[in-house]
Amino acid sequence: MHETSRLSVGVIVHDVATDRIATVHYAKRSWTPGPAWTIPGGKVDPGEEIAHAAARELREEAGLIARPCDLRLVHTIQAKEGWDGRGGFVLFVFATSEFTGELANVEPDKHLEVRWHPAAAVLPSPMFPTSKAAVEAYLAGGPAFSTHGFDPASGGRQLVET
Repeated sequence: MHETSRLSVGVIVHDVATDRIATVHYAKRSWTPGPAWTIPGGKVDPGEEIAHAAARELREEAGLIARPCDLRLVHTIQAKEGWDGRGGFVLFVFATSEFTGELANVEPDKHLEVRWHPAAAVLPSPMFPTSKAAVEAYLAGGPAFSTHGFDPASGGRQLVET
């Protein structure tokens, strides 16, 4: 069994010239009820620096290259339950407008498509709730931290100003 970290990363790639963000459409996986949209990202490997993991996942999932030093931490989410059903995880979401390469479906075995989505438009649906919360917070200018799955009265998401 491959050891996995309980840390994950996502990257909001914001093409400011066209005011679009990169999105990934995941095919149905064993841990999702069906296809869902998200931002490029994934798991942090044990011993890997978080910003390096974010840059690696961005390249692996979307074909875009960003230097770790050009990634800015914009949101952190503590989720009560993880993708694998083995407990919670923490998602670190970075944003960047400094990147090279062309947006591409680098993993067609995992993703139905990747595409630029207008930042001002309603996000594609269905979208992973943690990705949706992070993108909405980023576009609104905050907050920097939220939780998912802890408070059923708030729809499972609690935004905390920092």
